[in-house]
Amino acid sequence: VMQVAVGARPRVSVFGDDYDTPDGTGVRDYIHVVDLALGHLAALRTLPQVSGCEPINLGTGRGYSVLEVIEAAKIASGNPIAHEITARRGGDVGCVFADPSHAKRRLGWSAERDLDQMVADHWAWQSANPNGF
Repeated sequence: VMQVAVGARPRVSVFGDDYDTPDGTGVRDYIHVVDLALGHLAALRTLPQVSGCEPINLGTGRGYSVLEVIEAAKIASGNPIAHEITARRGGDVGCVFADPSHAKRRLGWSAERDLDQMVADHWAWQSANPNGF
């Protein structure tokens, strides 16, 4: 999405608009990279008290649709985000997001940044690095 905003790509492909979601596009649990990193650090801090393996979902517990992400990116960047509705991809589901309650209980961790902060920070990085690293 931000590569479109910076002019590196012509458009975003939106894979399906007929899901049983509020706007018909897929809903996913997007998470800020800083929240994800802090979740991993919280997990590392618990290692001395853990024996074996334990799956813990890191997420916000709230899904955002593809069109919500595009709109938020448009606002954050001040640029239009060209997009095209295309066919669904095989295997995609309409809505999927984490239940982070176990991470809160077990790690004392929860995501703190919302979609607006995610796209604002992503735009700050992308606009400073239009060609990537």
